[in-house]
Amino acid sequence: MSIALQRPLRNGFLIFMLGLSWLGLGAVEPVIVPLWPGLPPGAKAVPNYQESTRRPGDLASTLIFKVSQPTLEIFQPDPLPANGVLSPAIVVCPGGGYACLAYEHEGRTTARWLAAHGFTAAILKYRLPSDEIMEDKGVGPLQDVQEAIRTLRRQAARWHIDPERIGIMGFSAGGHLAASAATRHAERVYPPVDAISARPDFCVLMYPVISMQLGLTHPGSRQGLLGDAPSQALVDNASCELRADKTTPPTFLVHSQNDDLVPVENSLGFFRKLTACGVPAELHIYPRGGHGYGLGVRGDSPKSVRNELERWLKEQTQR
Repeated sequence: MSIALQRPLRNGFLIFMLGLSWLGLGAVEPVIVPLWPGLPPGAKAVPNYQESTRRPGDLASTLIFKVSQPTLEIFQPDPLPANGVLSPAIVVCPGGGYACLAYEHEGRTTARWLAAHGFTAAILKYRLPSDEIMEDKGVGPLQDVQEAIRTLRRQAARWHIDPERIGIMGFSAGGHLAASAATRHAERVYPPVDAISARPDFCVLMYPVISMQLGLTHPGSRQGLLGDAPSQALVDNASCELRADKTTPPTFLVHSQNDDLVPVENSLGFFRKLTACGVPAELHIYPRGGHGYGLGVRGDSPKSVRNELERWLKEQTQR
Protein backbone atom coordinates (compact mmCIF):
# COMPACT_ATOMS: atom_id res chain seq x y z
CA MET A 1 0.00 0.00 0.00
CA SER A 2 1.26 3.43 -0.87
CA ILE A 3 0.37 6.29 1.47
CA ALA A 4 0.59 9.38 -0.71
CA LEU A 5 1.20 12.88 0.60
CA GLN A 6 -0.03 15.98 -1.18
CA ARG A 7 2.61 17.64 -3.32
CA PRO A 8 2.75 20.07 -6.26
CA LEU A 9 2.74 19.16 -9.94
CA ARG A 10 6.15 18.49 -11.42
CA ASN A 11 6.78 21.66 -13.39
CA GLY A 12 5.24 24.78 -14.79
CA PHE A 13 4.92 23.44 -18.32
CA LEU A 14 2.85 20.51 -17.11
CA ILE A 15 0.68 22.87 -15.09
CA PHE A 16 0.10 24.96 -18.23
CA MET A 17 -0.75 21.94 -20.40
CA LEU A 18 -3.07 20.46 -17.80
CA GLY A 19 -4.78 23.82 -17.47
CA LEU A 20 -5.53 23.79 -21.19
CA SER A 21 -6.87 20.25 -20.98
CA TRP A 22 -9.15 21.09 -18.04
CA LEU A 23 -10.59 23.96 -20.02
CA GLY A 24 -11.03 21.69 -23.02
CA LEU A 25 -9.12 24.04 -25.32
CA GLY A 26 -8.28 22.43 -28.62
CA ALA A 27 -10.03 19.21 -27.68
CA VAL A 28 -11.49 16.93 -30.34
CA GLU A 29 -15.29 17.28 -30.26
CA PRO A 30 -16.93 14.34 -28.46
CA VAL A 31 -19.53 12.13 -30.08
CA ILE A 32 -22.58 10.75 -28.24
CA VAL A 33 -23.80 7.29 -29.25
CA PRO A 34 -26.71 5.24 -27.82
CA LEU A 35 -25.65 2.20 -25.83
CA TRP A 36 -28.56 -0.02 -26.82
CA PRO A 37 -30.27 -0.14 -30.24
CA GLY A 38 -33.73 -0.14 -28.64
CA LEU A 39 -35.04 -0.55 -25.11
CA PRO A 40 -32.32 -1.75 -22.72
CA PRO A 41 -32.69 -5.30 -21.37
CA GLY A 42 -35.25 -5.57 -18.62
CA ALA A 43 -36.54 -2.06 -19.31
CA LYS A 44 -40.16 -0.98 -18.97
CA ALA A 45 -41.49 1.55 -21.48
CA VAL A 46 -42.60 4.58 -19.46
CA PRO A 47 -43.21 7.53 -21.83
CA ASN A 48 -43.59 10.12 -19.05
CA TYR A 49 -40.29 9.22 -17.39
CA GLN A 50 -38.12 12.15 -18.47
CA GLU A 51 -34.42 12.75 -17.90
CA SER A 52 -33.60 16.07 -16.23
CA THR A 53 -30.51 18.15 -15.52
CA ARG A 54 -29.79 20.47 -12.60
CA ARG A 55 -26.88 22.76 -11.81
CA PRO A 56 -26.90 23.29 -8.04
CA GLY A 57 -24.51 25.97 -6.88
CA ASP A 58 -22.24 26.32 -9.88
CA LEU A 59 -21.95 25.26 -13.53
CA ALA A 60 -19.28 22.67 -12.73
CA SER A 61 -21.77 20.64 -10.71
CA THR A 62 -24.12 19.47 -13.48
CA LEU A 63 -26.27 16.62 -12.17
CA ILE A 64 -28.34 14.33 -14.37
CA PHE A 65 -31.43 12.58 -12.98
CA LYS A 66 -33.81 9.84 -14.20
CA VAL A 67 -31.60 8.36 -16.91
CA SER A 68 -33.52 5.75 -18.90
CA GLN A 69 -31.65 5.81 -22.24
CA PRO A 70 -27.95 5.10 -21.64
CA THR A 71 -25.31 6.67 -23.89
CA LEU A 72 -21.56 6.74 -24.38
CA GLU A 73 -20.04 10.19 -24.86
CA ILE A 74 -16.74 9.46 -26.58
CA PHE A 75 -13.74 11.78 -26.33
CA GLN A 76 -10.89 10.81 -28.65
CA PRO A 77 -7.24 11.54 -27.88
CA ASP A 78 -6.07 15.08 -28.46
CA PRO A 79 -4.01 15.14 -30.57
CA LEU A 80 -5.26 12.10 -32.47
CA PRO A 81 -2.70 9.27 -32.78
CA ALA A 82 -0.88 8.76 -36.05
CA ASN A 83 -2.48 6.48 -38.63
CA GLY A 84 -2.34 2.86 -37.54
CA VAL A 85 -1.72 3.69 -33.86
CA LEU A 86 -4.38 2.35 -31.51
CA SER A 87 -5.17 4.18 -28.29
CA PRO A 88 -6.07 2.65 -24.94
CA ALA A 89 -9.60 3.43 -23.78
CA ILE A 90 -11.42 3.97 -20.50
CA VAL A 91 -15.13 3.82 -19.68
CA VAL A 92 -15.81 6.59 -17.14
CA CYS A 93 -18.64 6.14 -14.60
CA PRO A 94 -19.60 9.35 -12.75
CA GLY A 95 -20.93 9.06 -9.22
CA GLY A 96 -24.06 10.39 -7.59
CA GLY A 97 -25.23 7.82 -5.06
CA TYR A 98 -27.19 5.89 -7.72
CA ALA A 99 -29.65 8.81 -7.57
CA CYS A 100 -28.03 11.11 -10.13
CA LEU A 101 -24.85 11.47 -12.17
CA ALA A 102 -22.23 14.11 -11.35
CA TYR A 103 -21.69 14.33 -15.07
CA GLU A 104 -19.48 17.40 -15.42
CA HIS A 105 -16.60 17.19 -12.95
CA GLU A 106 -16.53 13.39 -12.67
CA GLY A 107 -17.44 12.83 -16.32
CA ARG A 108 -16.51 15.44 -18.90
CA THR A 109 -13.67 17.04 -16.96
CA THR A 110 -12.14 13.61 -16.41
CA ALA A 111 -12.69 12.59 -20.04
CA ARG A 112 -10.93 15.72 -21.30
CA TRP A 113 -7.95 15.01 -19.08
CA LEU A 114 -7.77 11.41 -20.28
CA ALA A 115 -8.04 12.50 -23.92
CA ALA A 116 -5.18 14.97 -23.38
CA HIS A 117 -3.10 12.04 -22.12
CA GLY A 118 -3.68 9.77 -25.11
CA PHE A 119 -6.80 7.85 -24.09
CA THR A 120 -10.14 7.40 -25.77
CA ALA A 121 -12.51 8.22 -22.89
CA ALA A 122 -16.13 7.10 -23.03
CA ILE A 123 -18.41 8.57 -20.38
CA LEU A 124 -21.15 6.10 -19.56
CA LYS A 125 -24.45 7.80 -18.84
CA TYR A 126 -25.85 4.72 -17.15
CA ARG A 127 -29.42 4.08 -16.07
CA LEU A 128 -30.12 5.06 -12.50
CA PRO A 129 -31.84 2.25 -10.57
CA SER A 130 -35.62 2.59 -10.58
CA ASP A 131 -38.41 0.08 -10.10
CA GLU A 132 -40.51 2.37 -12.29
CA ILE A 133 -38.46 1.68 -15.44
CA MET A 134 -36.64 -1.59 -14.65
CA GLU A 135 -37.75 -5.13 -13.97
CA ASP A 136 -34.70 -5.56 -11.71
CA LYS A 137 -33.07 -2.28 -10.72
CA GLY A 138 -30.25 -4.12 -8.97
CA VAL A 139 -28.72 -5.22 -12.29
CA GLY A 140 -29.70 -2.33 -14.60
CA PRO A 141 -26.48 -0.32 -14.15
CA LEU A 142 -24.36 -3.50 -14.36
CA GLN A 143 -26.01 -4.39 -17.66
CA ASP A 144 -25.07 -0.95 -18.98
CA VAL A 145 -21.43 -1.07 -17.89
CA GLN A 146 -20.92 -4.57 -19.26
CA GLU A 147 -22.39 -3.50 -22.59
CA ALA A 148 -20.26 -0.33 -22.60
CA ILE A 149 -17.06 -2.37 -22.39
CA ARG A 150 -18.33 -4.81 -25.00
CA THR A 151 -19.33 -1.94 -27.28
CA LEU A 152 -15.85 -0.39 -27.21
CA ARG A 153 -14.30 -3.78 -28.00
CA ARG A 154 -16.90 -4.48 -30.69
CA GLN A 155 -16.31 -1.08 -32.33
CA ALA A 156 -12.60 -0.85 -31.62
CA ALA A 157 -11.72 -0.36 -35.29
CA ARG A 158 -14.20 2.52 -35.61
CA TRP A 159 -12.63 4.43 -32.71
CA HIS A 160 -9.03 3.29 -33.33
CA ILE A 161 -8.96 1.58 -29.93
CA ASP A 162 -6.76 -1.28 -28.81
CA PRO A 163 -9.36 -3.89 -27.72
CA GLU A 164 -6.88 -5.38 -25.24
CA ARG A 165 -6.34 -2.07 -23.42
CA ILE A 166 -9.84 -1.07 -22.30
CA GLY A 167 -10.24 -0.04 -18.68
CA ILE A 168 -12.94 1.16 -16.32
CA MET A 169 -12.93 4.19 -14.02
CA GLY A 170 -15.52 5.20 -11.45
CA PHE A 171 -16.15 7.79 -8.78
CA SER A 172 -18.08 7.15 -5.55
CA ALA A 173 -21.21 5.14 -6.51
CA GLY A 174 -19.78 5.11 -10.03
CA GLY A 175 -16.81 3.46 -8.35
CA HIS A 176 -19.15 0.74 -7.12
CA LEU A 177 -20.33 0.26 -10.68
CA ALA A 178 -16.74 0.17 -11.96
CA ALA A 179 -15.75 -2.29 -9.23
CA SER A 180 -18.80 -4.39 -10.14
CA ALA A 181 -17.61 -4.43 -13.76
CA ALA A 182 -14.20 -5.57 -12.52
CA THR A 183 -15.52 -8.31 -10.23
CA ARG A 184 -18.76 -9.41 -11.94
CA HIS A 185 -17.69 -9.32 -15.59
CA ALA A 186 -18.45 -13.02 -16.10
CA GLU A 187 -21.93 -12.75 -14.58
CA ARG A 188 -24.64 -13.10 -17.21
CA VAL A 189 -27.03 -10.25 -16.39
CA TYR A 190 -28.45 -10.00 -19.94
CA PRO A 191 -28.11 -12.01 -23.17
CA PRO A 192 -25.21 -10.39 -25.10
CA VAL A 193 -25.32 -10.46 -28.91
CA ASP A 194 -21.85 -12.01 -29.15
CA ALA A 195 -19.10 -13.63 -27.12
CA ILE A 196 -17.07 -10.44 -26.60
CA SER A 197 -15.68 -10.19 -23.08
CA ALA A 198 -17.00 -7.60 -20.63
CA ARG A 199 -13.87 -7.82 -18.46
CA PRO A 200 -11.98 -4.52 -18.17
CA ASP A 201 -8.19 -4.73 -18.57
CA PHE A 202 -7.54 -2.32 -15.69
CA CYS A 203 -9.62 -0.48 -13.11
CA VAL A 204 -9.44 2.98 -11.47
CA LEU A 205 -11.57 3.60 -8.37
CA MET A 206 -11.85 7.11 -6.92
CA TYR A 207 -13.27 7.29 -3.36
CA PRO A 208 -15.43 4.29 -4.30
CA VAL A 209 -18.40 2.67 -2.68
CA ILE A 210 -17.25 -0.96 -2.61
CA SER A 211 -19.42 -2.70 -0.05
CA MET A 212 -23.16 -2.85 0.47
CA GLN A 213 -22.79 -4.12 4.04
CA LEU A 214 -24.43 -2.01 6.76
CA GLY A 215 -21.93 0.06 8.72
CA LEU A 216 -19.53 0.15 5.78
CA THR A 217 -21.53 1.18 2.75
CA HIS A 218 -22.89 4.57 1.71
CA PRO A 219 -26.54 4.23 2.81
CA GLY A 220 -27.96 6.25 -0.09
CA SER A 221 -26.17 4.15 -2.69
CA ARG A 222 -27.30 0.92 -1.04
CA GLN A 223 -30.92 2.09 -0.86
CA GLY A 224 -30.86 3.36 -4.43
CA LEU A 225 -29.49 0.12 -5.86
CA LEU A 226 -30.99 -2.54 -3.59
CA GLY A 227 -34.07 -0.94 -2.04
CA ASP A 228 -35.14 -0.41 1.56
CA ALA A 229 -34.87 -3.95 2.91
CA PRO A 230 -32.69 -6.16 0.69
CA SER A 231 -31.97 -9.75 1.65
CA GLN A 232 -28.50 -10.55 2.95
CA ALA A 233 -27.89 -12.66 -0.16
CA LEU A 234 -28.62 -9.63 -2.36
CA VAL A 235 -26.35 -7.44 -0.23
CA ASP A 236 -23.52 -9.98 -0.41
CA ASN A 237 -23.91 -10.34 -4.17
CA ALA A 238 -23.48 -6.59 -4.65
CA SER A 239 -20.55 -6.23 -2.21
CA CYS A 240 -17.51 -6.08 -4.48
CA GLU A 241 -15.03 -7.05 -1.77
CA LEU A 242 -16.80 -10.42 -1.65
CA ARG A 243 -16.83 -10.81 -5.43
CA ALA A 244 -13.16 -10.11 -6.18
CA ASP A 245 -11.03 -13.03 -7.35
CA LYS A 246 -7.89 -13.68 -9.37
CA THR A 247 -9.65 -12.58 -12.58
CA THR A 248 -10.19 -9.05 -11.23
CA PRO A 249 -7.98 -6.67 -13.26
CA PRO A 250 -5.13 -4.56 -11.83
CA THR A 251 -6.66 -1.77 -9.76
CA PHE A 252 -5.74 1.77 -8.67
CA LEU A 253 -7.59 3.13 -5.64
CA VAL A 254 -7.80 6.64 -4.16
CA HIS A 255 -9.51 7.60 -0.92
CA SER A 256 -9.30 10.23 1.82
CA GLN A 257 -9.16 9.52 5.54
CA ASN A 258 -11.64 12.30 6.22
CA ASP A 259 -14.24 11.10 3.71
CA ASP A 260 -17.45 11.48 5.71
CA LEU A 261 -19.74 10.00 3.05
CA VAL A 262 -17.98 6.80 1.98
CA PRO A 263 -15.75 5.32 4.73
CA VAL A 264 -12.13 4.80 3.72
CA GLU A 265 -12.49 1.17 4.80
CA ASN A 266 -14.24 0.55 1.48
CA SER A 267 -10.94 1.01 -0.36
CA LEU A 268 -8.82 -0.57 2.41
CA GLY A 269 -10.95 -3.70 2.45
CA PHE A 270 -10.95 -4.03 -1.33
CA PHE A 271 -7.17 -3.58 -1.43
CA ARG A 272 -6.73 -6.34 1.14
CA LYS A 273 -8.99 -8.69 -0.84
CA LEU A 274 -7.14 -7.97 -4.10
CA THR A 275 -3.84 -8.64 -2.34
CA ALA A 276 -5.16 -11.95 -1.03
CA CYS A 277 -6.24 -12.87 -4.57
CA GLY A 278 -2.83 -11.99 -6.04
CA VAL A 279 -4.22 -9.08 -8.08
CA PRO A 280 -1.81 -6.14 -8.58
CA ALA A 281 -3.26 -3.15 -6.76
CA GLU A 282 -2.12 0.32 -5.73
CA LEU A 283 -3.83 2.28 -2.96
CA HIS A 284 -3.36 5.99 -2.18
CA ILE A 285 -4.83 7.29 1.04
CA TYR A 286 -4.76 11.05 1.60
CA PRO A 287 -5.26 12.67 5.00
CA ARG A 288 -7.60 15.32 3.57
CA GLY A 289 -9.85 15.77 0.58
CA GLY A 290 -13.23 14.65 1.83
CA HIS A 291 -15.40 13.31 -0.95
CA GLY A 292 -16.37 14.16 -4.50
CA TYR A 293 -13.23 15.97 -5.67
CA GLY A 294 -12.94 14.30 -9.06
CA LEU A 295 -9.28 14.22 -10.05
CA GLY A 296 -8.27 16.67 -7.36
CA VAL A 297 -8.76 20.26 -8.51
CA ARG A 298 -10.68 22.05 -5.77
CA GLY A 299 -10.49 22.99 -2.11
CA ASP A 300 -8.21 20.80 0.00
CA SER A 301 -8.45 17.87 -2.41
CA PRO A 302 -5.28 15.85 -3.02
CA LYS A 303 -3.44 17.56 -5.88
CA SER A 304 -1.06 14.69 -6.64
CA VAL A 305 -3.86 12.35 -7.74
CA ARG A 306 -3.36 13.20 -11.42
CA ASN A 307 0.41 12.64 -11.27
CA GLU A 308 0.05 9.25 -9.63
CA LEU A 309 -2.76 8.20 -11.94
CA GLU A 310 -0.88 9.29 -15.06
CA ARG A 311 2.13 7.19 -14.05
CA TRP A 312 0.02 4.13 -13.20
CA LEU A 313 -2.00 4.32 -16.41
CA LYS A 314 1.20 4.42 -18.45
CA GLU A 315 2.42 1.32 -16.65
CA GLN A 316 -0.82 -0.52 -17.44
CA THR A 317 -1.16 0.49 -21.09
CA GLN A 318 2.33 0.83 -22.57
CA ARG A 319 3.24 -1.82 -25.13
